[in-house]
Amino acid sequence: MTTGERDTAGVLAPPPVIYGVALAAGFVLEALLPSPDVSDAVAVPVGVVLLVAGGLLARAFIRAFRRARTPVNVSSPTTALVTTGPYRISRNPGYLGLALAYAGIAVLAHAAWVLAMLVPALIVVDRTVIAREERYLERRFGEEYSTYRRRTRRWL
Repeated sequence: MTTGERDTAGVLAPPPVIYGVALAAGFVLEALLPSPDVSDAVAVPVGVVLLVAGGLLARAFIRAFRRARTPVNVSSPTTALVTTGPYRISRNPGYLGLALAYAGIAVLAHAAWVLAMLVPALIVVDRTVIAREERYLERRFGEEYSTYRRRTRRWL
């Protein structure tokens, strides 16, 4: 580590900000070019399931971090490698939870443009957050992280 360099992953921006910017851009596009209407009979149950699933996954991710006594904030140094709770299934349950909740909002709003903007958000999160975090965790935890990475999928 060079002088002045912090022991963090150095991500582009906190993932909630990335998802929030994409959500806002999607709603701007939706206002300019409205999507065709979708039946509430389909949109409401699907949207609610996505939103609730995303919220529950995000909650489980935060609880796992708190149990391990490691910061949730991506700009703080990681103090423990979390491999329990939702991390048994996915290396990125928090980002997956955010994506599901985002999709739920888009479906409930009948906003195809909002849903479409999830794709660039996921690409940005993958390349500028997850890739950097993986390099950081490899540096910080070495073989322990490499083993975890081999046995646990990135998303699902």
